[in-house]
Amino acid sequence: MPIDQTKLDPHGLRLRRAVVGGAHVSRAIGQADEFTGPIQELITNYAWGKVWSRPGISRKTRSLVTIALLAAMNRPIELRLHVAGAIRNGCTREEIRETLLHCSVYCGIPASVDALSTAGEVLAAIKRQATEVKKGETRKKSRAARS
Repeated sequence: MPIDQTKLDPHGLRLRRAVVGGAHVSRAIGQADEFTGPIQELITNYAWGKVWSRPGISRKTRSLVTIALLAAMNRPIELRLHVAGAIRNGCTREEIRETLLHCSVYCGIPASVDALSTAGEVLAAIKRQATEVKKGETRKKSRAARS
């Protein structure tokens, strides 16, 4: 039985989609069933609708804090998601790297090494995607100029 979308906070849902990506959110909610639906409601309504949407700190700061916490807890799946979200929120590669280096002092070198590796994979994929988009745009312009 699919999740009842009317139970989801619309603002939390928009913010969740903006930060972690619409495809991920659609997949998570679309795959929710009677057993997993309540956690999707909690994530959307509480984490995104009540906490991430608070005005006290910027989305960029929230992203860096989240990256640090996920590194400390050794949660690479969520870390991947939030590294990409941090880029969407305006964080730079350097800010992400420095956040993870800072984690090495407070949560341990192994956790930081793993997190840097995970973040590096995500950042490399984002860079490859951007390069592919630029190549595609260059080809289109080249074709248009020849026409």
